[in-house]
Amino acid sequence: MSGIAGARGAGSAGAGIPGPGNPGSGGSGPAGFPAVRPRRLRRSPALRRLVSNVRLHPADLVLPMFVKEGVDQPVPLTSMPGVVQHTRSSLLKAAVEAVEAGVGGLILFGVPAAKDARGSAADDPAGIVQLALADLVAEVGGDIVLMTDLCLDECTDHGHCGLLTDAGEVDNDATLARYASIAVAQARAGAEVVAPSGMMDGQVGAIRAALDAEGFTDLPILAYSAKYASAFYGPFREAAECAPQFGDRTGYQQDPARSVAEALREVALDLAEGADAVMVKPALAYLDVLRAVADTVDVPVAAYQVSGEYAMVEAAAAAGWIDRDRAIAETLTAISRAGADIILTYWAVEVARGLAAPR
Repeated sequence: MSGIAGARGAGSAGAGIPGPGNPGSGGSGPAGFPAVRPRRLRRSPALRRLVSNVRLHPADLVLPMFVKEGVDQPVPLTSMPGVVQHTRSSLLKAAVEAVEAGVGGLILFGVPAAKDARGSAADDPAGIVQLALADLVAEVGGDIVLMTDLCLDECTDHGHCGLLTDAGEVDNDATLARYASIAVAQARAGAEVVAPSGMMDGQVGAIRAALDAEGFTDLPILAYSAKYASAFYGPFREAAECAPQFGDRTGYQQDPARSVAEALREVALDLAEGADAVMVKPALAYLDVLRAVADTVDVPVAAYQVSGEYAMVEAAAAAGWIDRDRAIAETLTAISRAGADIILTYWAVEVARGLAAPR
């Protein structure tokens, strides 16, 4: 894995560039050539590393992982080369590898064998997420942060993130009770962070109240606060087997055509309800949102480099169109430069190993 490049400071470009065409901006050298030359600090890899001011660390990275009930071998995903639906045993092996690489956290998604309209497996103590989470606590607990995605889409037979009304619409308020129950089940199984992703209004408050009532007052909530109705989730729907059976999620996820102000409103609402950290999802198409959130809040900000972003790089690299390692490094640097403190990425282990390798 190639090294992570530094970023130019915000004030290094623009009309103030000195040179013969701009004599009042800092002087010029002999024969009218520029005296100020930003290229001087780019002359070698060692010099670029020295002056880099955007630096990733393995502990900044969170690895999304899928565990599937009822399989005896990992199931490769055709749309996400290198990513699999794990068995409970292969999940533990991959988790140990992430710990050894220095990755900061894991976030767990579960695919149950049986699904129904209310997503019963999501809060079942014997559900796949709860069982796999208990396995992880026993194997790597204390060595890496164990997070759980908190939603219903992986567990419902209709693929939506909440309960449905008789008319087939997602019932926001009825869904909150399900989210509260799921949060408590995940907490009892050993989750160190719960991450509600369903974009129901009031979800953070409902989860916080339920956790506090059950004695989990110290359990943090990482809120998917600015989650957009994005085309970049396609491969994830293969991984989590959660494509909606009808309609889509535009009625509850954010509209990409809305301004940053709406994202900031969503973030503010989640913080008021008790969120301890917030997330922007997807990352690359929403770097402006990420920057605005990071400039506004005083809690950790996460960004999710989603499945479509991963798949596009892998597909283009496989076709020989781009340099894979450089593209991975560049995208992660961009996300960090835009203000992410935490980055969820399917490349977490590979990148963490590359960051730790001698240069």
